[in-house]
Amino acid sequence: MRAVQLTGFGGPERLVYREDVPDPVAGAGEVRVRVGAAAINNTDIWTREGAYGTADDPAATTGWRREPLVFPRIQGADVVGRIDQVGPDVDAGRIGERVLIDPMLYEGDERALVTTDYLGSERDGGFAELVTVPATNAHPVESPLSDVELASFPTSSVTALRMLDRAGVTGADTVLITGASGGVGVAAVQLVKARGGRVIAVVGAGKEQQARDLGADEVIVRGHADLDEEVRSLDQGGDGQVDVVVDVVGGAAFSALLRSLRPLGRYVVAGAMAGPVVEADLRTIYLRQLQIVGSSFGTHDQFRALLGHITAGEIRPSVAATYPLRELRRAQADFVAKRHVGKLVILPQAE
Repeated sequence: MRAVQLTGFGGPERLVYREDVPDPVAGAGEVRVRVGAAAINNTDIWTREGAYGTADDPAATTGWRREPLVFPRIQGADVVGRIDQVGPDVDAGRIGERVLIDPMLYEGDERALVTTDYLGSERDGGFAELVTVPATNAHPVESPLSDVELASFPTSSVTALRMLDRAGVTGADTVLITGASGGVGVAAVQLVKARGGRVIAVVGAGKEQQARDLGADEVIVRGHADLDEEVRSLDQGGDGQVDVVVDVVGGAAFSALLRSLRPLGRYVVAGAMAGPVVEADLRTIYLRQLQIVGSSFGTHDQFRALLGHITAGEIRPSVAATYPLRELRRAQADFVAKRHVGKLVILPQAE
């Protein structure tokens, strides 16, 4: 089959397009999916770069579990396609079924998310013509949405959903969302609005209208001033502060994000695009009794809940561009440049 293999940690040159990769075979309890579309995530970039560090050395080169990876590896966690082969103990009637894949490969409760295998990281993923997964991870989907549109959801949207669950977001909350033009941010804006909350979206210049179209009540352009000052200028709830910060950016804005929170506010983080090592005044945290919550990926239950949101039309796809498989290097470079709003999607069957 055709596939792009990641041959080691490093730059885009580590992505090698091949047309002679052996076809995977569905094992016991598995299905094989002919990939219709597979979207790019921040995790793909950080995994390629080995940018996750360790507890002792933030600069160490590791995978997302802060362990070495096995190469070559086919990336691509967000997969939609049709089952074309089933393994032993799987109903042959599933052949031909259109499926959206839950990329979290674990058993047990949510604590397993800390050590789970992740499709495209510990197991070959969807930047290929074919991929195998446990049959229970392949969810039947009947939707008028295209494969490209459906592929925009899995990792980023379930990550956003888990962030909101972890922070206890309700319809009474005003929520500040950083990186609101990326996959997680786009989903978070819509999911907060589905809960009845108020959204302040932080985006780069030129992306303001797209954020409003997604449902943001207010939009802040990143980098014009300290974020807490920008939030105060909006005078939310009469005190110029918010209930929850949903952050995937990190970096130098961390302290300002904490200052933007009301007393008893909640800060939840699932990314660090602007830098993973931050500074904060602990007095701000304990005197204002703030909660700081870490979050990553999503549980199987949350993935099923996401499917419900998709079916109900409470979250819409946002796709910026598509690329044939052989152009994955260019697609990842465009992803890093962050000039887009929404997802970039790979089409493995396209030439």
